[in-house]
Amino acid sequence: MAMEYKTAIVIVSTKGAAGEREDRVGPALAERLAGSGYQCSPAIIVTDSREAVSSLLVKLIDREGYDLVLTSGGTGLSPSDVTPEATLDVAEREIRGLAEAMRAAGRAITPHADLSRAVVVQRRQSLIINLPGSPKGALENLEVVLPALKHGLDKIKGDPSDCAR
Repeated sequence: MAMEYKTAIVIVSTKGAAGEREDRVGPALAERLAGSGYQCSPAIIVTDSREAVSSLLVKLIDREGYDLVLTSGGTGLSPSDVTPEATLDVAEREIRGLAEAMRAAGRAITPHADLSRAVVVQRRQSLIINLPGSPKGALENLEVVLPALKHGLDKIKGDPSDCAR
């Protein structure tokens, strides 16, 4: 039986954390991942604060044992957009190919995709993936990386099998 990966969805939104904006991204991501080997917890909403985001990422991976953490929001150019910096603060290794793939695929949809500062990183035996803040953008980016995720997580967790094409 295939392994299910414990997955957290983190919505980075000061307005969402204050109850001023309804989260539509978390449910959309959880629905897409349902039945695909990812066990999703309800989305966690956190304010746009570098310390708040990085502390939450550490807690989710180091203390709660999440295999995959998807963040949504805070990847643009606004002064309050600090998700990539917070993610890099806790990273052990960058997985640049996945972030590049998301930008490349997004470029075919909108020229604004190249303004994304999203990163994908490894911390311990887990992946953290920054996604856009809109449901449409988050789902489009998830679709780009989804085919490689299970293999990547398997390898991070020590799968000794050869990487066949």
